[in-house]
Amino acid sequence: MQNPPYSKQADVILIGTGIMSATLGILLKHFEPKLKIDIYERLDSLAAESSNAWNNAGTGHSAFCELNYTPINADGTIDISKAIKILEQFEVSKQFWAYLLDKKILKNAKSFIQQTPHLSFVWGDENVDFLQKRHAALIQNYAFADMRFSTNPEILQEWMPLVMQGRNSTEPIAATKMDIGTDVNFGALSNQLLTYLDAMEGVQIFLNHEVENLEQEANGEWCVDLLDKNNNQEIDVFAKFVFIGAGGGSLHLLKKSGIPESLGYGGFPVSGQWLRCTNKNIIAQHKTKVYGKASVGAPPMSVPHLDTRIINGEQALLFGPYAGFNTKFLKNGSYLDLPSSISFDNIIPMVAAGLDNIPLTKYLMHEVSQNKEEKLETLKQYLPTAQLHDWEIEIAGQRVQVIKKDTIHGGVLEFGTEMVTSADGTIAALLGASPGASTAVSIMLNLIAKCFPERMASDVWQEKAKEIIPSFGKKMNNDKNLCDSIRKWTHASLEIN
Repeated sequence: MQNPPYSKQADVILIGTGIMSATLGILLKHFEPKLKIDIYERLDSLAAESSNAWNNAGTGHSAFCELNYTPINADGTIDISKAIKILEQFEVSKQFWAYLLDKKILKNAKSFIQQTPHLSFVWGDENVDFLQKRHAALIQNYAFADMRFSTNPEILQEWMPLVMQGRNSTEPIAATKMDIGTDVNFGALSNQLLTYLDAMEGVQIFLNHEVENLEQEANGEWCVDLLDKNNNQEIDVFAKFVFIGAGGGSLHLLKKSGIPESLGYGGFPVSGQWLRCTNKNIIAQHKTKVYGKASVGAPPMSVPHLDTRIINGEQALLFGPYAGFNTKFLKNGSYLDLPSSISFDNIIPMVAAGLDNIPLTKYLMHEVSQNKEEKLETLKQYLPTAQLHDWEIEIAGQRVQVIKKDTIHGGVLEFGTEMVTSADGTIAALLGASPGASTAVSIMLNLIAKCFPERMASDVWQEKAKEIIPSFGKKMNNDKNLCDSIRKWTHASLEIN
């Protein structure tokens, strides 16, 4: 991709070329085709950080299999509120992608999404009881009604033969299965969206351009200072609205903006590794995503899973991720990222969050110290017959968990994603991690409503939103007719049976 000639003025500047910027760019051009949008990326290729297929789980996060989305209440009941919210958000993403496929904006469904059943798998009496209660609670909601639960070894053998191979037959085990689960290559999806955007009138994408500073002018516009790394040239560009979608790099840029809303925010980086199978015979035997329960103290992004992926047209099999720690905020970042992010306004929240999360620190220290043989022992809980020579280590992406001020503890460590916007709605930054990519459409629609409130409330923009998202403003979760009609359309376009 050739860098276009510079223009000093844009309506919108998007920082980063991941799934968030790509989604926001498409939505804004749909709502307002005349908008002039400039997109800046610090690397020399599109979607090479968090959205890259090897750097994330690729699970279409729909709460079918992720047990951390359904915690146990103090009274022993299962809280399914987060699962319902994430399911609704992923259904919105599916509508957006189906619309783009119908309009021939995306190539074909198989180029970025594959139907891959989602399974939750547990062992031990206590965990089996939890999974059964979770299943009973979820299937009361129509969108989850097709989820199946079983403790029958013969059925589980049919669902996940590789996981059952060589397993102790006396151990209590259970699984749930949802056939309409998916595997999504967010890197491929981002590339297609950005390639389409790049061809549109009024859109320019610049690679190898690093944002060094952001400053708001007296007239409310933002001056973005950039370094063109192709020729070491410094340039200034101006925009009425700026979105910071730079993955782990968003925190530093948010701080540089100087907006009051950025005060008190910090970040805690969590790195990761996969075990990647190299034996094609083993890879061919596993066709699902099997998620388990996270270890005590583990961050949600480290929920273990044995994971079928389709990357660049080839089936892959991964297990992990194994959490780790280094001070980078990006995989292609600097070891100075964490120390340079500490300031007077966030040091108390960061210290307080650290003291409240000592189990997490111990967990990360244990994970970092593990060698390949020890990692294999964890894999054997899901794949008893695993052999060391069939697996190699693959470096996963870097995630920065949000730390923010808290009136009770002084600071809290947040998992998930958080949008920070200025009071005047002229700048916004996305912080955090999973399930961000899967819920990108909902997150960006909420951003647009907050930063462009009058236009989003207009009849024109409301109708355009409903054109892309037929369920816009409605809930599918317990509306049988709406859920059936939407899924009939999206699953036909996305090739989900």
